[in-house]
Amino acid sequence: MKKEAILNQKAQIGMRAVAWGIVANLVLALVKYAAGFFGHSYALMADAIESGSDVLTSCVVLVGLRTASKAPDPDHPYGHGKAEPLTGIFVATVLMLGGVMVIVQSIHEIQTPHHSPEPYTLIVLVGVIAIKQFMFSRVIKAGESINSSAVKADAWHHMSDAISSGAAFIGICIALLGGKGFEVADDYAAILAGLFIMYNAWSNLLPAIKEVMDAKPDEKLLAEIDAIVNSVHLVESTHNLRVRKMGLDYFVDIHVRVNGLLSVKVGHDIAHDVKDAVRNQLPNITDVLVHIEPA
Repeated sequence: MKKEAILNQKAQIGMRAVAWGIVANLVLALVKYAAGFFGHSYALMADAIESGSDVLTSCVVLVGLRTASKAPDPDHPYGHGKAEPLTGIFVATVLMLGGVMVIVQSIHEIQTPHHSPEPYTLIVLVGVIAIKQFMFSRVIKAGESINSSAVKADAWHHMSDAISSGAAFIGICIALLGGKGFEVADDYAAILAGLFIMYNAWSNLLPAIKEVMDAKPDEKLLAEIDAIVNSVHLVESTHNLRVRKMGLDYFVDIHVRVNGLLSVKVGHDIAHDVKDAVRNQLPNITDVLVHIEPA
């Protein structure tokens, strides 16, 4: 029950951070699209489209976190944790496609004659950058605190928005200062923003894929687990330590060497002591499977 409570608490932290992002993106999408449309800035309209897609992907993250926090059942004896990295893969993929769409549309806009952006669009962009930086710091902090690839991917949506807004700001400044012939500067800025969005998408996609494939976690975590196990009374050494991430938590398999003359009962008790020690000192460990071997 204690572990379930911790898991639910982690999910709540992530869902609160994502929910705030949804509210912010809804407001910013409307403001940016209106300012971009009336201010003749495709870079700003592309920003608005990205914010709109962020709302949808953030809703998916909420569903993923809620699913990942569910307790194990007969059909899912290891729990529902894989829903979390699968959500991260979906979010990163949508982010990648969004970057491609921005680049394609920007190229089209470059080839289409249009007006220079209006100066007031710069004011809108400054506000957007400030809000998005704040939302990134808030959501990434939550994602790192619960070690959620989906929440961290959602945070990078905010950072991508801030960067693309910064690129749009530079592009519009060039268009306004350069005058005739520089009207497409913010479209080139949108292309750069699209490339950066794709880069961030890949940076978030890779860890989520590794998690689904049960890749080895951070060496620091492995060292901590090994040290805890070796500190347990009557444990002589360890080997074959395997750890896999399951959503917001980890599962551990480890072989423990003890004196071969000990009784089965004592060996059984040592295994329980190892399991309790690891779970008590590392709350993000859900379960520990211990194999006792004679030293």
